[in-house]
Amino acid sequence: MIRISTIFIAICMVLVAASLGLVLYSVAGMSGTESAIVALTALTFLILYNAVSMRLRDRSDVGGQIADLSRGTADLARQVAEFGRRLAAIEGRIASANSTNSDRVQSVIGEINELGGLVRQLAATVSAHEDMLADGTPVPAPVAKLEPEAPIDLIAMPEEQLVAPAPLPLPTAPRPAPAVQATNAIQTAGARSPTQMLATLRNAIDENRIDIFLQPMVTLPQRKVRFYEAVTRVRDERDQLIAAEEFISIAEASGLIGRIDNMVMLRCVQVLRRLMVRNKDVGVFCNVAASTLGNSTTFAQCLDFLEANRALAPSLVLEFKQSTFRTLGPAETENLAALAQRGFRFSIDHVTDLRIEPRELADRGVRFIKVPASLLLDPRQASTSDIHPSDLSDLLGRFGIDLIAERIEGERAVVDLLDYDVRFGQGFLFAPPRPLRPEGASATAGAPPNQAQDIQGPNGSGTPSPGATSAAPPSQRITGNAALARRV
Repeated sequence: MIRISTIFIAICMVLVAASLGLVLYSVAGMSGTESAIVALTALTFLILYNAVSMRLRDRSDVGGQIADLSRGTADLARQVAEFGRRLAAIEGRIASANSTNSDRVQSVIGEINELGGLVRQLAATVSAHEDMLADGTPVPAPVAKLEPEAPIDLIAMPEEQLVAPAPLPLPTAPRPAPAVQATNAIQTAGARSPTQMLATLRNAIDENRIDIFLQPMVTLPQRKVRFYEAVTRVRDERDQLIAAEEFISIAEASGLIGRIDNMVMLRCVQVLRRLMVRNKDVGVFCNVAASTLGNSTTFAQCLDFLEANRALAPSLVLEFKQSTFRTLGPAETENLAALAQRGFRFSIDHVTDLRIEPRELADRGVRFIKVPASLLLDPRQASTSDIHPSDLSDLLGRFGIDLIAERIEGERAVVDLLDYDVRFGQGFLFAPPRPLRPEGASATAGAPPNQAQDIQGPNGSGTPSPGATSAAPPSQRITGNAALARRV
């Protein structure tokens, strides 16, 4: 539709052209034809000028509108991208929540099924006792049956192994012969002189009599086996076991600890490969001495071996003492960085206090810290450390470090540790260190009579624990709540 301003301009141009022709006709004395031609020429120029000026003005207006449209489109695209990012984040949270809920539901269902089985067993036992009482038959008193410690069968191991606390034996139950033999073996080893111990160590290394025992680390409160710690043991000429705390200082002083660490590291890799056949999520903790980390020749051999087995780095955890990390020199720091660069993770044990710098440890590759349960539950630590023990797990978790409570020997300690949000536990309550079954041995074969049960010490050393050496592993392994019901 033609605008009113355009019609007005056209009328004005016609009037101007007519006025010009009339002036030329009346004043200049030109003829009517000539005046008309001049008027038409003037009208044509006016029309062309108006058309060009309007086109230029429309072009500038259209350019401004296009620019505004482009800015609006860019804003819309940015808003759409932001909405897409938020939607993806929401979908990820929903998927994570669904996965977590599914795992929790499966865990609860498993415990409910186990509780149902225990209730049925309890009902059958009560019914049998009632029948015996009704018939007047005396009810036999329960007798605690102690069995020798069974080796760990890595070939027949299930993918998700559950452990439960071993029941305490009755005072009237006789001690088994293997436990007596193991105690005698430890006492005999402790009576050796340093010269005899050094000779025994050399012979054991030359004759490949360095053994490793495995002690599981379980999740709390589910008590599923998540890791194993390799505990070093030495066998003498009479196949008696020598705990690590008996020979570790002599081995370090004589320079034999590097060869022992190399042999233990080789065994750990072999064990880890056997474990990962059934369960890809399992891990093995391998103790490494400070002198091995500082000796350039020994460390070069270890580094070459670990480089060849770099594919196992996510599952092989190298464990050092807390004192080692506090006294690192330039060479040790450089060697530690070389291991971390190859993807190996570290653990700290033998923690004596809670003065821990998680940021510094995380930067050096530490992913696990093992603290004795007695130290975590000690009320005096709240005043002597920079952080309350109940907040330690959350603080370490912010830097990607998991807290493991070790040397747990009672159910009361487990309950208190759950209040501290501790997610991993290790100790005689769950299982003692056990020897490995040879690859070709049967899954039902008995354990050697000279195997000893030891708790952790330096480099996986062991000392007998009161009440722990006489505890036998239960034949049926159950989880946390079901274990409580089992003892009713």
